[in-house]
Amino acid sequence: MSEETRGVVKEKVTGRPDIFTKEWFADYLWDLFCPGCQTPVLARIVAEALEELGIGDKAIMVGCVGCGGILIGGFDLDRVSPAHGRGPDVATAIKRIYPDTVVFTVQGDGDCIAIGASSFIGALTRAEKITIIMANNTNFGTTGGQLGPTTIIGQVTTTSPQGRNPSEEGYPVHTAEMAATFKGVAYSARGALITPADYQRTKGYIKTAFQRQLDNVGTSFVEVITACPTNWHLTPVQSLAWIRDNVIPEFPLGEFRNVTHIE
Repeated sequence: MSEETRGVVKEKVTGRPDIFTKEWFADYLWDLFCPGCQTPVLARIVAEALEELGIGDKAIMVGCVGCGGILIGGFDLDRVSPAHGRGPDVATAIKRIYPDTVVFTVQGDGDCIAIGASSFIGALTRAEKITIIMANNTNFGTTGGQLGPTTIIGQVTTTSPQGRNPSEEGYPVHTAEMAATFKGVAYSARGALITPADYQRTKGYIKTAFQRQLDNVGTSFVEVITACPTNWHLTPVQSLAWIRDNVIPEFPLGEFRNVTHIE
């Protein structure tokens, strides 16, 4: 580093969150995810949110089946791997046994709102004091890119080779909007990760979701649109444009419910 550069660089701007396990992320992470996958970006947001709120030492992660479940080895906190789709059930049990902890799930859209729909809706109905984080990549990413509950109209998948046709496969589920209709839900939002501004807004959503759990209000939910270049058959850069031009128009970003108490 030159003397001129040394004079400008006063401090490190960013680095690996302390809550990440150093060895796992350094040696294994980048071999486990497809190029351009945004699941690791979501993991970083969750880690930063926990650290900025100072709750990493009381957090318990329920790392569910799917691409997001791979992250379970990367967080230096207590963590559990449930059966497919049963993340909210396991999180509910943990939270009821250890009410002073912060319990959260990391799920894909298939795990959360397809096979796990009953567990998800049950938690919302009961106002369980947990946080559910759902990565929406509009398909079943881990198992080969099949049509999922969030696949958008016209999207080609391995099980909708002609594109999703509503007369045959129905319509995509708008999970964040649906969650907002439940009285037991304290917070519901949807974010994306295609720009730095999106990154910061989405982290704000996740921090608010954790705060509602800390305040013991009700269930909190954040849906995050994530890229799946491999199954979309696009480059990472093309995937970001596809999210902007096709996915976000179907799934608008923002907060859909945010209450500090439930009557």
